[in-house]
Amino acid sequence: MKGKIIRVAGPLVIAKGLTDVKMYEMVRVGNLELFGEIIGLDKDTCAIQVYEETQGIGPGEPVYPLGEPLSVELGPGIIGQIYDGIQRPLSQLAIKTGDFISRGISLPALDRERKWDFEPRIKIGDYVEGGDILGVVQETSILEHRILLPPNLRGKIIDIREGSFTVDETIGILEDEKGNRIELKLMHKWPVRYPRPVKEKKPPTVPLITGQRVLDTFFPLVKGGTACVPGPFGSGKTIIQHQLAKWSDTEVVVYIGCGERGNEMTEVLIEFPELKDPRTGKPLMERTVLIANTSNMPVAAREASVFTGITIAEYFRDMGYHVSLMADSTSRWAEAMREISGRLGEMPGEEGYPAYLASRIASFYERAGLVICLGKDNRIGSVSIIGAVSPPGGDLSDPVVQATLRVTKVFWGLDAHLAFSRHFPAVDWLISYSLYVEPVSEYWKKNVAIDLYDLRQTAMAILQREAELQDIVRLVGMEALSPQDRLVLEVARSIREDFLHQNALHEVDTFSSLKKQYLMLKNIINFYRQGSKAIDMGIDLGDILKIPEREKIAQMKYIPENEIYKLEELIELVEKRIMDIKEGVREYV
Repeated sequence: MKGKIIRVAGPLVIAKGLTDVKMYEMVRVGNLELFGEIIGLDKDTCAIQVYEETQGIGPGEPVYPLGEPLSVELGPGIIGQIYDGIQRPLSQLAIKTGDFISRGISLPALDRERKWDFEPRIKIGDYVEGGDILGVVQETSILEHRILLPPNLRGKIIDIREGSFTVDETIGILEDEKGNRIELKLMHKWPVRYPRPVKEKKPPTVPLITGQRVLDTFFPLVKGGTACVPGPFGSGKTIIQHQLAKWSDTEVVVYIGCGERGNEMTEVLIEFPELKDPRTGKPLMERTVLIANTSNMPVAAREASVFTGITIAEYFRDMGYHVSLMADSTSRWAEAMREISGRLGEMPGEEGYPAYLASRIASFYERAGLVICLGKDNRIGSVSIIGAVSPPGGDLSDPVVQATLRVTKVFWGLDAHLAFSRHFPAVDWLISYSLYVEPVSEYWKKNVAIDLYDLRQTAMAILQREAELQDIVRLVGMEALSPQDRLVLEVARSIREDFLHQNALHEVDTFSSLKKQYLMLKNIINFYRQGSKAIDMGIDLGDILKIPEREKIAQMKYIPENEIYKLEELIELVEKRIMDIKEGVREYV
């Protein structure tokens, strides 16, 4: 039964006469049949947030209910696609409508013409449950797409076929426990606001390796973990998100451009298809899904884009893959919520945000995790969420930052002063933290080195001590410091410039393995320990600082991965050189 519009307020439309609809049901609004979603019900009146520009829509125009919530199509053909916030394929829309998307236009998210070679993994007579793998499709050269039985189905397979099929052709028939026959296809739909079910959530302990030294060694994230990246304008949030998308050791990457400037998203759309996956040498887009919902797109679709992205991520997790999701930026998502809430006339909370801001943010981040997937084979998959936050003026007391920090376990705080001084990544080591350090340390001991955790703790203590000493230097000058304290300042500078500073555009320095990170940090801390002992023996600090190996320590970051044995040799060279100083040898001076 159709209704009619009685009021329009920007992206919010009030309609009357829709008596049998439910919350979050999709509708078509007006003569242009724009996409909308019901977000409020009061007797026979409903509030609709419209995902497209409402200019030209007026009272009296019809509203058509679609009978289902906002859902995404899940099946072969997702990888490599660029979608808008409600999963419309932008590349196909461009072909159909030109550079600007026509309002009310609808295209299926998955190509209905392309055929996929389906290879069954089950046979007739098998009993299957939700999450079981029906078969596989080789979606890209590096990703096998596992066709899953939808989570809400179970029963006996009475027909299964092998061959080439489109996503909406029947590949088999399931007879459920009530005797109903259900056609199985390569694709199925899932409502974006409902988390996909899992068998069990597990505590995550394996680090998500990003190749960024300040993140991997100082403030690690785990597979299935959550991270918050707040920072002011120009501090490098988007660059960090790009680096994580390129280098994180996950099988699938979902990148959501939520309300970001069009030029930033353009960089992603142009750059990513050209990038090669460092692990396989294939194009990075062969394991990437992009969701573009820029700041000039309709405001209501921002919220949808976040939930569309996490649902796609959960789908690949259910196949047994490790997925990383980058949301840039959740502040724009929160601003969209504030605008819709204001137009609904809801009681505002802090800084005008809706009272449910914290619970809505939590509902997003809580969908991350390391899980045992549904299905008989106990596959393990994960979704890791890295959300950028753009507080006004970099104010970390902003409600969006505080609500995010309450539900995330890693805080990578960006500093504008570091960014403007060309220090990348501009992560402030004095305010950032990770609650995963202890569980990750067990992984380090077993797979990297037994003393990596201790080296990290020593380096952090040196940086903390540097901050204290700089206050003293500003008051009374460098001359007031003891040789040991001056050594601390020199080593802290080396940690900052030679270890934490990283060049994202340098072909070697853009990525460092955990082994290389360990050896680099060990060299710096080894120099500190050897130098400290020498000072205790009465050696002049100037002689220690003049050793030629310090230049090699400064160049460690440019040593390729296949030559990191040179870093092990450098440790021995430093020890020998300082031993020579103790014995009175001065040939390098």
